[in-house]
Amino acid sequence: MRFRHPDGSTVHVAYCTNVHPAETLDGVLAQLRDHCEPVRKCLGRDRLGIGLWLAKGAARALISDPVALRKLRAELDRRGLEAVTLNGFPYEGFGAEEVKYRVYRPDWTDPVRLAHTTDLARLLTALLPDDVTEGTVSTLPLAWRTDFDEHAAATARAALTTLSGRLDALEELTGKSIRIALEPEPGCTVETTADAIGPLTALPGDRIGVCVDTCHLATSFEDPGTALAALEAAGVGIPKAQLSAALHAEEPRRPEVRDALAAFAEPRFLHQTRTLTPDGLRGTDDLGEALAGDALPDDAPWRAHFHVPLHAPPAPPLTSTLHVLQEALAHLVGGERPRTRHLEVETYTWQALPPGLRPRTRTQLVEGIAAELTLARDLLIGLGLKELP
Repeated sequence: MRFRHPDGSTVHVAYCTNVHPAETLDGVLAQLRDHCEPVRKCLGRDRLGIGLWLAKGAARALISDPVALRKLRAELDRRGLEAVTLNGFPYEGFGAEEVKYRVYRPDWTDPVRLAHTTDLARLLTALLPDDVTEGTVSTLPLAWRTDFDEHAAATARAALTTLSGRLDALEELTGKSIRIALEPEPGCTVETTADAIGPLTALPGDRIGVCVDTCHLATSFEDPGTALAALEAAGVGIPKAQLSAALHAEEPRRPEVRDALAAFAEPRFLHQTRTLTPDGLRGTDDLGEALAGDALPDDAPWRAHFHVPLHAPPAPPLTSTLHVLQEALAHLVGGERPRTRHLEVETYTWQALPPGLRPRTRTQLVEGIAAELTLARDLLIGLGLKELP
């Protein structure tokens, strides 16, 4: 979906296809047919933006076969879909029965990550709509926090510097500008937006900035206004933002609250859990760990990195952090100019929800994604943006 900002610029809204994980090009084409086009039709739109996730296998197939790349672009056009952003965070295996820590490999100390992200940038120049010259690729925030020393930091910085130069050359060759957005995430080397400032201001140019994920922002108890103002003061750009909501428990000490949280502790993804104490942020790597004994203080609210559907917060005694998303969105696009022009709804956890909340059919999933996009549309219209055909 496209929206006209009051300043005259276009803001793009997409939903991320990592909710339909596919490792191959055939799988990606099936996503477009079975999910993305039906979401568009459910919304009654002639055109729908998608944030494509291209795993290693699919990306390499497209890079090595120009005919296949042209076929993918033609399929997007034929099905009324467009891609201005790619999700380059997961490398492969995002549909596995257990993802957990694997999603952080390879990290930015591994040359494979640089090669893959370069591939994605090249592919995006060919997939951008004819009337769009700017694309974005979101990526992991350097690495998981463990074993990340000064040597690793220097290696990652060198890789991102190389990438920046490649993106400059790519624009000279194609006329398309691709920017990379590091996505702060709890537990990573760059956990918060504040953590991103040092590494990003050390890089040349402005090709690489931050992807603000509002679930991650909320999980780390960051205040949206303060966080985004600090990025602006440091000159760090926001090429992309992901619209998502975390799981919130106001009174985790109560047995019924802990029972409700336990239903969200599942084996596929990490659900980093945080609480804000007088001494600062405390946390665990996973929700199950937080619920085990006294691993986390329970006299203040907990938030868990679990992307809950935007339009359907969990039943009491739990809720979501949709209000953080709303506040962040107001700062991102509600001012005189948009701080970012690429917004992506990223609820990839539909099939990880407690069994009673999961969509049971493909149609139910399509309707759920359409409902999330409708909520995002209504929020943007409320901020003064105008929906375009």
